[in-house]
Amino acid sequence: MTNYVIKRIGYALLTIFLISIITFALMNMIPGGPFLSEKAVSQATTDALNAKYGLDKPLPMQYISYMGKLLQGDLGLSLKQKGRTANDIIFSTFPVSARVGGLSILIALILGITMGSVAALNRGKWGDSLLMVISTLGIAVPSFVVASFLLFTFGVNLRILPTIGLKTPLHYIMPVATLSFYPMAYITRLMRSSMLDVLNQDYIRTAKAKGVSKFIMLFKHAMKNAIIPVITYVGPLLAYTVTGSFVVEKIFNIPGLGREFINCITGRDYPMVMSTTIFLAILLVFMNVIVDICYKLVDPRIKLK
Repeated sequence: MTNYVIKRIGYALLTIFLISIITFALMNMIPGGPFLSEKAVSQATTDALNAKYGLDKPLPMQYISYMGKLLQGDLGLSLKQKGRTANDIIFSTFPVSARVGGLSILIALILGITMGSVAALNRGKWGDSLLMVISTLGIAVPSFVVASFLLFTFGVNLRILPTIGLKTPLHYIMPVATLSFYPMAYITRLMRSSMLDVLNQDYIRTAKAKGVSKFIMLFKHAMKNAIIPVITYVGPLLAYTVTGSFVVEKIFNIPGLGREFINCITGRDYPMVMSTTIFLAILLVFMNVIVDICYKLVDPRIKLK
C-alpha cells in the first residue's frame, strides 16, 4: 500500500511538470502579447513593460524563473490586475468555485446513486423508464443549454430565483442545478447498470431467499459493491465540475476561479494562465490519486500494485 501511494504521488508530480511545460509552450506560441491590446502604447513602452515582467528574456529562462518562484509558493504578479498577485486572485476566488462545485458534486452523488438504485430495483416498470428518460436528457443536453433554460424559466418568466451572483442561498440554486444535472444523469445510469449486475449475484439471491427486506438488501448487501464504479467516476466528475463551472460562472456572473481563468486567457495574462492551470492540475491529479486509494478502502479485494 505504501509503495503504491509513493508511486502514484511520483506519477502525479511528473504529470504536473509535463502540464506546466505544455501550457507554457502553447501560451507563448500564440501570436501577440499581453500588452498589445492596451490603447496608445508605444513600442518603447511595450519593451519597458516586457523588461519589467521578464518577458524579454529567452523562453527557457522565463520558464525556469517561473518554476523557481513557484517552488517557493510565489505564483507571480497579474499583468492585467494591477497590484494583485496570482496567489491573491486564486485563493480569493477558488473558495467561491469550490462551494458551487462541492454542492453540485454532493447533489449529483446523492441523487444519482438513489435514482440509479431505485431504477434497478424497479427494472422494466414505469419508474425505471421515467428515470432513464431523465438521465438520457441529462447526458445529451449541454450545461449552457440547461443554464439558459433555467434562467429563462425561473429567472425571467417566473421571477422566483435570482440570476446574478451568489449573495443569498437562493442564488446557488440555478448554478448548482446546472452543474449537477449531467453528472447526476451519468451516475444514475452507471449505478443502475452496476446495481443490476450485483442484484444477480448469488449472495443477493440468498438474502432474498432468507426474506431480507429490499431496503436492507439494497443498502447493507448490494450498495457496497455496486458503488465501486461510481467511485471510479469521482475523479472525472471533479474534472467536469471544474471545467464546467467556467461556462456556468460566466453565465451567472459568479466571481469564481472559472471566470478569472477565462478573463486571463482572453487578456493574455501569462502568469495567471500558468498559475491557474497548474493549480487546477494539482487539484485534479491529486484528487484522482485519492480516488484510487479509496478503491482499497471500499473493497479490500482490490489489489494495489
